This record gives sequence, structure tokens and C-alpha cells, in this order.
Amino acid sequence: MLSNGSKYKLIVNYVISGILSGTYTERSWIPSIQDFMKKYKLSRDTVLKGLAELKSKGIVESKQGLGYYVISTRVSHQQKVFLLFNEFNAFKEELYNSFMNSLGHSATVNLYFHNYNREVFDTLINEANGKYTTYIIMSGKFEGVGPTLDKLNGRVFLLDHFHRELYGKYSAVFQNFEKNTYDALVFGHHDIKKYGKIIMVQKEEKEPYERYYGMKNFCKEFGYSFEYIHTLHNRSISKGELYMVANDLDIVELIKQVEKKKYIIGKDIGIISFNETPLKEVLAGGITTLSTDFTLMGITMAEMIKGKTISMVENPWKLRVRRSL
Repeated sequence: MLSNGSKYKLIVNYVISGILSGTYTERSWIPSIQDFMKKYKLSRDTVLKGLAELKSKGIVESKQGLGYYVISTRVSHQQKVFLLFNEFNAFKEELYNSFMNSLGHSATVNLYFHNYNREVFDTLINEANGKYTTYIIMSGKFEGVGPTLDKLNGRVFLLDHFHRELYGKYSAVFQNFEKNTYDALVFGHHDIKKYGKIIMVQKEEKEPYERYYGMKNFCKEFGYSFEYIHTLHNRSISKGELYMVANDLDIVELIKQVEKKKYIIGKDIGIISFNETPLKEVLAGGITTLSTDFTLMGITMAEMIKGKTISMVENPWKLRVRRSL
């Protein structure tokens, strides 16, 4: 939480965030001292300290008996960004590097991870409140995050996994997992026809369940049998099965069983892996991947936080068809 000595930053960040979002333009009046005292439960001296910093930065000025108003909106270089990821892996690193390269030196960014722990998620956000002008949140599968996000004093952006109840409330760059999965299977249908059953393998606590809905819709429409399982442990594969896997260790298990049964990948058994990595391009002659463009996602988010309006951007997907299909 904010210490007593830094609570005045609530005032500073509130005004800067208002300018960045377009709420305040030049000559706009900002809330009164009394309004700030009531809004944040601060003393008059603390509010005045925040306003004094804004004046020293040349952002606001005051008129005797009237209050404080904005005299400059040139504050983009003063952005301080709280960036919360669910975890760090090869494709999240690609996203992060793309975001940072696109953002350049226009902001300071602090990166955190909640590792799919809801308590950690809530704690990190609550402790960050008031310390940043911009919050970029990757909530993953957590539901009911609205009340937590509503408390944030600053601009809020959502990244990657998006919840319908938040649509239009915050800007977001997101994956449409259900639609992307369905569309990718339709796109690859010519190569999929050799299989009779599609099996999705993923652990629910981390991976989006919407992928299964997309697969199920495809299978029902085109006449495939289908199954959803959490692990390949103690499961024996059979000819004519196409596996859609989220965890790279499941690819290893499939390859081991293929070699043991003397099957041929891409003929007897099919594999589609979620999320592109360089290794999948060469593993087992090439693993087919269904992946969003994480580089583009980072670029889009960097551009989005420079804007002033709420916008929703569905990040594109790509099915890279290789030998495993």
C-alpha cells in the first residue's frame, strides 16, 4: 500500500491519467481540494503537496478563489506502467520485448507475475494502486475481476485473455480463443480429413477452456468425434487421432508413443500445438502450431496506451501447417 509520505501521488497520478485519457484538456478544471480530500480520504496538506508537484511540472496552475486547471497536456513521457503477466515463458517474452521496443523511452515499466494465483493477483494490484499512471493486466482465467480493476487510480488495459463482462469498459488486445480455434480447424480441414477423432489436451487451471468450445463446434459441424482430457498420462494413443496440445511435455509424450508403436506422425497420428516457438519448427520434422501473433500484440498494446479512447482489438491467429498434420 502507499505509505503516508507518498499518498500525495494519488493526486499527481489522477490528473496525469485524466490527461492521458482525454478527460482533461488544456484549460480544464480539475477537482477541488475538498473533492480530492473526500475522494481519497487525505488531509488538506497531502492534497496540496500533490497539487504543488503538478504545478512544479508545469501541468496545472491555480486561480485565487477558483481552483486548479490544466495548462499543459504534455505528460506522455511521464507515464509509469504497471504490467502484470500470468507467467513468463518463450512467447510471453516475445510479447514483452515487442511491447518494450515499441514503447521506447516514453514510459517506465515495472513487470510482475501472479502465476495463476488469485490471491497474488489481487494483492499485487491493490498494492500498486496509486503508484502508476497506467495498468496493463493479464488476468488469465480469473473471473469477477471487475471490482478489483474498478478501484485502480489510473488507466486500465487488458491483455490476452478477455472476459465478456468487461467488454467496452477497458481497452484490450485479446485472443478470441473459441473463434480462433474453430477458424483454424476450418482453415486446416483439408489436412485434418485423414483423422476421425480430435482430442484436446490441456490443464484447465491455466489454459482457456474456450478453445474446447471452438473444437467442439468444428467437430459437430464436420462430423468428427472429439474428447477433452487434462493429461496423456496412462493414455494409449490410437491411429486416426489428432491431438491438440497446450503443454510441450505432451508433445514429447506423443512422440515417445508414436516411436514405440511405430506410427507415422502426420499420417497415423496428428499433432497441433498451441503457441509457436522456434523449436516446434524443427521438432519431429515440424510441429503444426496454432498461435496468436505475440509480437503484434505487444506493438498494438504500446500504441493503444498512447491513445485516448477505449478500443477493443482482437489479435490475429495463424495456423502454421507442418509435417505433424
